[in-house]
Amino acid sequence: MAKKSKIARDEHRRAVVARHAERRAELKRLIAAPGVAPEVKEAAVRELARQPRDASPTRLRNRDAVDGRPRGHLRKFGLSRVRFRQEAHAGHLPGVTKASW
Repeated sequence: MAKKSKIARDEHRRAVVARHAERRAELKRLIAAPGVAPEVKEAAVRELARQPRDASPTRLRNRDAVDGRPRGHLRKFGLSRVRFRQEAHAGHLPGVTKASW
């Protein structure tokens, strides 16, 4: 299980990303638009740089929904590979069967 502080930090980052997502998208659209004046683009780049570092979605980490494990994350289930195996063996994941050969 991950440290509680790491899980809390990730939750905080997700909140910051959600709070700034709309403004970041607007600034990025201004920067990428071809017909915008250079002064406006410069101002948008400066404002984007002033945004909090944690407002960038690339700072998020996919973690296990149950225990916060950061590695071996299966996006479809929101679980780590370890937790996925435990839940599948227990029969808690509908439609998941163990292959046998």
